[in-house]
Amino acid sequence: MRGRLMVHGALMAYTLLALFPIALILINSVKSREAIFDDPLALPTMESLTFIGFQKVLASTHFLLYFGNSLVVTLAALFCILLFGAMAAWALSEYRFMGNRVLALFIAFGIMIPIRLGTVSILELMVRLELVNTLTALVLVYTAQGVPLAVMILSEFMRQVPSELKDAARCDGIGEVAIFFRVILPLIRPAMATVAVFTMIPAWNDLWFPLILAPSERTRTVTLGVQQFIGQYVTDWNSVLAALSLAVIPMLILYALFSRQLIRGLTAGAVK
Repeated sequence: MRGRLMVHGALMAYTLLALFPIALILINSVKSREAIFDDPLALPTMESLTFIGFQKVLASTHFLLYFGNSLVVTLAALFCILLFGAMAAWALSEYRFMGNRVLALFIAFGIMIPIRLGTVSILELMVRLELVNTLTALVLVYTAQGVPLAVMILSEFMRQVPSELKDAARCDGIGEVAIFFRVILPLIRPAMATVAVFTMIPAWNDLWFPLILAPSERTRTVTLGVQQFIGQYVTDWNSVLAALSLAVIPMLILYALFSRQLIRGLTAGAVK
């Protein structure tokens, strides 16, 4: 009993530590500039409550465009990561062919080596393909960044699918593609939710590649759009915190939707 209380206490402390920055942003986004600097930990009062930051963000910038760009890039990259990652994991876990282990090791290098080390080469490639200042460039980069992790996670779950199910489907005359989409994918939904959470957050929060590959006004993402409120000498903190609040809400919603599948995916390996 004492051990369980200690575990729950540690988890609760970690939860509060993780949620504290988000709560701080949300609280201060509806406070006046003076109240933010006077006591950033205090809740807004009737005197300090203001929505001027949200008004500035929505009225004086193309924030909805930036928000839409981030949403399109993140969802498109997430779809490609789950599709191609699952297909590659299925091939590596189900079929034995020459170079299977070498290919798996090559994909694993994608996890160990940060993709930012290849920024110059990526930029040169995008220039040759005429994809600079397009959302397609960001989708391709985030897909390449997320596929290795997806392959490593999904392949382990696919190996745990009973071979009797696949053999029974083959005996019924179902093709390999149908087995993949109708048998395998429904069984590994917790793992796919885990991959989705771990890949969508870096794509949504990334500032590096949008700044290098898509800095134009029509292709800016949310994180890049927030930078216009941060100056060398003066920073509009009301607008910055309001923009960050609007940017963090979609991730909280998606995380809440995937949370149950995420927990099942993280614990399935340990239980089995």
